[in-house]
Amino acid sequence: MTAPADDGSPERAGYRRSAGSPRGEARRRELLDRVTDDLAVNGLVDFSLRRAARAAGTTHKVLLYHFDGAEDLLRQAIGRLRERRIGNALAATAVGASTRTLSAQVRAVWASLMAEEPGLRRVLDQAIGLAMYDPDRHAELGSEASAQYLPVLTSFCPEHWSDRRKRAVAEMILASLRGFLLERLISGDVERLGAGVDALIRMLEREEAVDE
Repeated sequence: MTAPADDGSPERAGYRRSAGSPRGEARRRELLDRVTDDLAVNGLVDFSLRRAARAAGTTHKVLLYHFDGAEDLLRQAIGRLRERRIGNALAATAVGASTRTLSAQVRAVWASLMAEEPGLRRVLDQAIGLAMYDPDRHAELGSEASAQYLPVLTSFCPEHWSDRRKRAVAEMILASLRGFLLERLISGDVERLGAGVDALIRMLEREEAVDE
């Protein structure tokens, strides 16, 4: 995988950062949305500030006014794509959420992941791969993913559980789902993965049956 090209930063290139005015913030969001849409279609391979500028219909100098370079722009765009994944998962668990068990909600999340648009799945897989390939530059792509996903998974746990127990179970679920997604990427054997998910669900059912 090719790491995003480093096209410079505001400090090196001498560009003034956006001061965060309402108009400037609206423009920044507009540019970020366009770059995010481009990533969802074309993935991370050969991503650069100039490619992002073409997708946003602007120049790389304008992007440097609003962002701290290619890596900052990439990190924020990937965060937006994770928000899409989380939104899809929450929509899948919304029906009967007040009475749904943890295990049922996790099953709904897995179904959402299986129905995910290929472009979204591909670029988020690539982001984790990039974090492993070059952790010195891109470790945040992995750590920020956990920071976004874990609160959602924790919220699925029974309210009477302790914070420590919720966190531990959420960590187990996240690690398991990540492993299943990686195995799907490697093997493509959805039927075998389904058996693994069923085993995870049974484990969660047993966990739910245990009182603190």
